[in-house]
Amino acid sequence: MTADTSKPEATLRRLKRRSQFLKAARGNRAGRSAFGLQAIAADDAEPGIGYTVTKKIGNSPERNRIKRRLRAAAAACARDFRPGHDYVLLARREALSLPFARLVADLSGLIVRVHDENADKKRNNPGHGQRNTRP
Repeated sequence: MTADTSKPEATLRRLKRRSQFLKAARGNRAGRSAFGLQAIAADDAEPGIGYTVTKKIGNSPERNRIKRRLRAAAAACARDFRPGHDYVLLARREALSLPFARLVADLSGLIVRVHDENADKKRNNPGHGQRNTRP
C-alpha cells in the first residue's frame, strides 16, 4: 500500500445567520453572468461560505438545483478560498445553463478578484466619477 500524499481537503464553514450575510454584503464584490461573489474578512480561521438564491430566479426545484451546482463549484475551489474570510455567492439564472467547468473557472477567478487590492482602480465605476449637477 502507498500512502496518500495529496493535500487534505479544505473545509468550508457554512454561513447560516442573516447577520453573517449582511456583513459579507459590506465587503468586496465581483460578478459574472451566473453569480456574484461577496467577500469580507471574518474572525473565524476557516473560510465561511453562504448561498443566496432568490425566488425571482425560479421555482424551488430550479433554485435547489442552482444551489447544488454552486455548492459543488465551491467544493471544487475549496483550496482557493482564503482563511479568515466569509464569502457569499449570489446566484443568477444563468447558473443553470452554464457548463460546470465554466462555473468552477469563473468562481476561482472571482476569488482572486475580490482579494485584489487594485480592483477599484481597474474598474470603470460610474459611482466614483463626476456627477451631473445642475448649477
